[in-house]
Amino acid sequence: MNPTEYRSLLIQTLEALDMNAIDQLAALFLDAHERGAQIFTMGNGGSGASASHAAGDFLKGASYGLDKRFKMICLNDNLPSMMAIANDIGWDDIFVEPLKNYLQPGDLVIGISGSGNSRNVLKAGEYAQANGATLVGMTGFKGGLLREMADLNIHSVAMDMEVAEDVHMAVFNMVKKVCMARLLGEKPSMGTTYDARF
Repeated sequence: MNPTEYRSLLIQTLEALDMNAIDQLAALFLDAHERGAQIFTMGNGGSGASASHAAGDFLKGASYGLDKRFKMICLNDNLPSMMAIANDIGWDDIFVEPLKNYLQPGDLVIGISGSGNSRNVLKAGEYAQANGATLVGMTGFKGGLLREMADLNIHSVAMDMEVAEDVHMAVFNMVKKVCMARLLGEKPSMGTTYDARF
């Protein structure tokens, strides 16, 4: 695939996004913020990087200037504890074990999995739902088990992992913009690269 073909596939996939689902995700973020609920993200590999990126964006960018801030935690950010769990218990438990430390009923848990079949994401998602949290899936390809079990799923229809990663990050950025507009009264600007506050 050449760059032009990739760009075309990415554009087609973005245009196929269920925007109602993204509106619902933004509403879930705003509701969690209002209630002081926690938002957890998790994923493996590139999806883990997106989970970490999104948490950082909401801890700083979407929270800066607010008295009440987003409580967003990426479950794959603590490498020592994740490796200890993987070594001593098993890779399938790297997300569910820290979730047991923090999860409260009413929290929001976001699992990112290109295939939708990452066992560690599914296990944590099952625990979240069983303990009163809302599970959001972010999937690609055919969506796998995560697409079926999630309370809300954001799906990248392309059969391409890199496109799924790009789409999932774009969705987080869309939700961030909605939250900032609602909570900070900010409007997107095409004229500057960085927010004037920084």
